[in-house]
Amino acid sequence: MSMQRSRRALLRSAFALGALASGRRALAGARQQPGAQPAARGRTVDTDVLRIGFEESGNPQGFPILLLHGFPDDVRAWDGVVPPLVSNGYRVLVPYLRGHGATRFRDSTAPRMAEQAAIGQDLIDFAGALGLQRFAVAGYDWGNRAACVAAALHPERVRAAVLIGGYTIQDTLGAPQPLAPERERALWYQWYFHTERGRLGLAANRRPLCRLLWELWSPTWHFTDEVFNRTAPSFDNPDFVDCVIHSYRHRNLGAPGEPRFADVERRLAMRPTIDVPSIGLYGADDGVGGPPAADSPAERATLTARKARRVVPGAGHFLPREKPEAVASALLEVLGSTR
Repeated sequence: MSMQRSRRALLRSAFALGALASGRRALAGARQQPGAQPAARGRTVDTDVLRIGFEESGNPQGFPILLLHGFPDDVRAWDGVVPPLVSNGYRVLVPYLRGHGATRFRDSTAPRMAEQAAIGQDLIDFAGALGLQRFAVAGYDWGNRAACVAAALHPERVRAAVLIGGYTIQDTLGAPQPLAPERERALWYQWYFHTERGRLGLAANRRPLCRLLWELWSPTWHFTDEVFNRTAPSFDNPDFVDCVIHSYRHRNLGAPGEPRFADVERRLAMRPTIDVPSIGLYGADDGVGGPPAADSPAERATLTARKARRVVPGAGHFLPREKPEAVASALLEVLGSTR
């Protein structure tokens, strides 16, 4: 074979390989395209107390699902949960809780408080401002407590709930009872926040302190700097420190609540039942509450329409981030059971 013919053969091979690679890239792009979801739409809505920042995804005419983050976190906690819900035709709304991210108090003189009755009412007010008569809800940590409060006090508004952590309504009127020493140790941050040193420490070290809590509460979750840094700006909210400090002091009789919620807190102290269809999820490696306790008659009595209770292996406190598929499937399941 001549040198010229060898070169022509080499060029033909190179073109063929290039075309094959290009075709593979195009095929990969075509395969990805049908599953691609439109970007979430950033919005705000006003309630009497708050201007709530939130993200909206999916069909505006679909049945609404509200996803509530906890402390210290923000709407990014639900990034892996949203796509399956949108793919099934739901309208998904993910608000920033008071004191976090884009949510602000409308009145500069309003008290910066975050007791359980307040965040529960925020959920109802948020839905009302958007004209949502009924909705489904999932939450964890603060977000789960808000979901529990709303479901217990406003069952006509809540079609279904996924409660990450189960029933977490608190008696904020009775004297707190001591827990086992290892549980008390896990709650060190709450006792720290009861001191002026703790308030100043949270203000001065928002990001490193919150990152430490992520590491302690989900010890088997190995998140990256990028993941944390996408959420960390939400802790720069000007009301973050005051809301966090009030939340933890109020639940342990260390700060008064808002007078307008006095009757609500009395109702919540009686541990009202949640009578809407629900699924309870628990992270097996939760570093705050420890390994989930076994199911009990007392737990079943508070969740009268519970459809399932699951302990999710390989997940800690930040379950929507660690095992989003478990949360999304639970939502689809409990909503399917209510048709």
